[in-house]
Amino acid sequence: MKQYPLLTIILAIATLSCISCKKTTVETSAGSIQLAQVKAGSTVLVTGVTTKDIAVDSSFHIYFNNTIDPASVAGSVLLKKTDNTGVSCNTVISADHRIISLTPQKPLDNLASYKLQITSGIKGPGGETFPGVEYLFTTIAGKLRIQTITVNQQPFQIPLIPKNIDWKNVTVEITFSDSIDPASLSNFFTLSSGMPLKFALTGNNKKLTVSNTTLLKSFSKCFFNISKNLTSKSGFPFDGFLNYFYTSLDSTPKFPIIPDDQLLTLIQQKTFNYFYDFAQPSSGLARERNSSGDIVTMGGSGFGVMALIVGMDRGFITRDQGLTRLNKILTFLETCDRFHGAWPHWLDGTTGKTVPFTTNDDGADLVETSYMAEGLLTMRQYLNPATPAEQILITRISALTNAIEYDWFTRGQNVLYWHWSPDYGWAMNMQIRGYNETLITYVVAATSTTHPIAPAAYHQGYASNGAIRNGSSYYGYLLPLGESYGGPLFFTHYSFLGLNPKNLVDVYANYWQQNVNQSLINRSYCMENPKNYVGYSGACWGLTACDNPWGYDAHSPANDLGVIAPTAAISALPYTPDQSMSAIRFYYYTLGDHLWGTYGFYDSFDATEGWWADSYLAIDQGPIICMIENYRSGLLWNLFMSAPEVKTGLTKLGFTY
Repeated sequence: MKQYPLLTIILAIATLSCISCKKTTVETSAGSIQLAQVKAGSTVLVTGVTTKDIAVDSSFHIYFNNTIDPASVAGSVLLKKTDNTGVSCNTVISADHRIISLTPQKPLDNLASYKLQITSGIKGPGGETFPGVEYLFTTIAGKLRIQTITVNQQPFQIPLIPKNIDWKNVTVEITFSDSIDPASLSNFFTLSSGMPLKFALTGNNKKLTVSNTTLLKSFSKCFFNISKNLTSKSGFPFDGFLNYFYTSLDSTPKFPIIPDDQLLTLIQQKTFNYFYDFAQPSSGLARERNSSGDIVTMGGSGFGVMALIVGMDRGFITRDQGLTRLNKILTFLETCDRFHGAWPHWLDGTTGKTVPFTTNDDGADLVETSYMAEGLLTMRQYLNPATPAEQILITRISALTNAIEYDWFTRGQNVLYWHWSPDYGWAMNMQIRGYNETLITYVVAATSTTHPIAPAAYHQGYASNGAIRNGSSYYGYLLPLGESYGGPLFFTHYSFLGLNPKNLVDVYANYWQQNVNQSLINRSYCMENPKNYVGYSGACWGLTACDNPWGYDAHSPANDLGVIAPTAAISALPYTPDQSMSAIRFYYYTLGDHLWGTYGFYDSFDATEGWWADSYLAIDQGPIICMIENYRSGLLWNLFMSAPEVKTGLTKLGFTY
């Protein structure tokens, strides 16, 4: 080994040390910028591979670990097609200078290849450098989209719902995002009626006009559907389209115009046929509804007894026919299930056995019983005691009404109870309190000569010591009693088919004012139509208990589901003659093709839902014929009010009449 002097070694080390120090100083740079992540929408892009299925409306976000110089960004971040066609973008830099966001000024092409270039032009604030990088991606296959759609020039895009569309001429115009194939269009486009449609394509097969070939139904909800199986010429899929519109009214009269008096007679006669022709044959009572089979309803049958009076008095049937039917009814009422003199809500008209209304409601229903008592007392007053056969019927009616143990249904309290069951006792535990349709229950209970209630039951029970008072005004009409806006209109009907509200006054209300104003409030609410339902107007009004698209409900201004029941406005005829007559003409002449059937007006309709009932309910049919008669002649009011015990009972409760 070669030997070096110690001094030589030391000098060499010192020299090397100086050289090393000099090199570090010269070669020290400002450093480099580190890229953290790049995303297209929510998808992370990766270098070295082509990322697929990027949405055409994506924005691009570039995240750095270091801050960057904003001045270096322009021209340094580029979005291009792979053929180097540039894509115009809007660029935003975050406040901390660590994120660059790129948003294309228009959607990217479908099924196209792109590259995102982040060049070395990016610098840091201290001159830090970036080596540059490139990301490759392809966009998703396109979708066929609706760009514009109108029906009869009204915007038709969801959630817009066009109204008053001409039912004779419907034109739907659609502009698609891509061309569609003119072949087999009928397989993809339907109108709710299922009619053949007419098609016309223009604008490079992007604009389609669809029109009807037959008339639609007026005042109807019509659905327009484009199948999701439709594709563009390029094969782009379609998500489907479904919306609806409402056709305009056909104001052409559906039936010959006749004098109002003849129209009222026609309505009464058709409605009467429900109680006479359609009655349950074994019992003679009214079926609950036209689909109830042998189930008869006690309250509706009580109204039917009063309808029988109208039928005889108007000559729809002879008196002999009417009395023969009455005899059948009384025989059934005498032999069917009764509980402390009270009938159940429903009975089997063949066997006379109770049909439970609910599980616990399988016995006495005092309210339904009171409607029957109202009808029987009215019928009794119609009969002629000088005729022996009719005197027998009078005696039988009195025996039935006297057997009702109203006092027993107080349970020793100053209130009546609605239900009692032989199996469940007082499980329903429902006190009868007002203000509602049960006023007549307390009135007939007070008329009883065998089982009367004390006045305290009415005042403390029904009237809740005056808590039934309202006293507010709605739409300028003072409402003496009840809930806000008055509740469903059957409150003004059921008790008052026999009980005459004219001049009927007690410490709580003038009942004529109550019923007139509740009817006017109901109509005013429908005219205001705060929920914007289809069809409500000054001629199309009336919220009450009736069928609806979902079942049955007690409709009112406070429970407005868009459902109009003809019985509501028609049965208000004594209270609002002009307004009700306007509704009657509208229902018959204008909507008769929807509403008029074998037994008069169908129960209800919901034009917003495009739903029209085909049902008849005894409880809704009865007020129509009876209240029309009270408007025309006051017959039923006069008969009921002529009963001596009715006068005594009303006086006992504190009424003047």
